[in-house]
Amino acid sequence: MFTGIVEEIGKISQVTRGVNSQKLTIRAEKIMDDMKLGDSIAVNGICLTVTEFCNDSFTVDVMHETLNNTSLLGVSIGKRVNLERAMQLNGRFGGHIVSGHIDGVGLIADIKKDDIAFRYRISCEKHLLKYIVKKGSITIDGISLTVANLYEDSFEVSIIPHTSKNTILNEKKIGDIVNLENDCIGKYVERLINFDDNKYEVKKNSGITEEFLLKNGF
Repeated sequence: MFTGIVEEIGKISQVTRGVNSQKLTIRAEKIMDDMKLGDSIAVNGICLTVTEFCNDSFTVDVMHETLNNTSLLGVSIGKRVNLERAMQLNGRFGGHIVSGHIDGVGLIADIKKDDIAFRYRISCEKHLLKYIVKKGSITIDGISLTVANLYEDSFEVSIIPHTSKNTILNEKKIGDIVNLENDCIGKYVERLINFDDNKYEVKKNSGITEEFLLKNGF
């Protein structure tokens, strides 16, 4: 489990490609302090397991399912990535509940300056948009962000200077692909409300809408 507060930016130093998999070696500093084999690390928001490590880098395996549903498919040596270690229960919870299980990808449709901040508009598919609400939480490349505006085919977030400086979001351009993870609460609520106990399946035409979720505090 993660919080979406990026700890540092790492750099991919090696990519070994299989038929339907990848092995990535990532150089890092801060997160290496207490690393152990089997640790979970969020790499651009994707929960990956440490399989090898040394003083200044660690290695993870990327399976077929992850390649199909994230931006790691076309990753290359030298690419910078957002990194976060799994959260500790004795620390402050600075972002929101992030599982590291990517729901899909979005496309940066627009970037514009807004005084000291930058606004990013991200277009994505309907099955992702239905879980996004204005002023709700969204994870973009592992960064916990607040939805500033919501449109028919996209949503907008506002990036403060600190986030821009300490993540790779400021390196993104219009047309770039980003990993998206929806706030998990909405998905669980939808599943619970729509589940038919008699048939052990999810009901169709549930009527769950953004208005319904907002009305009920989500």
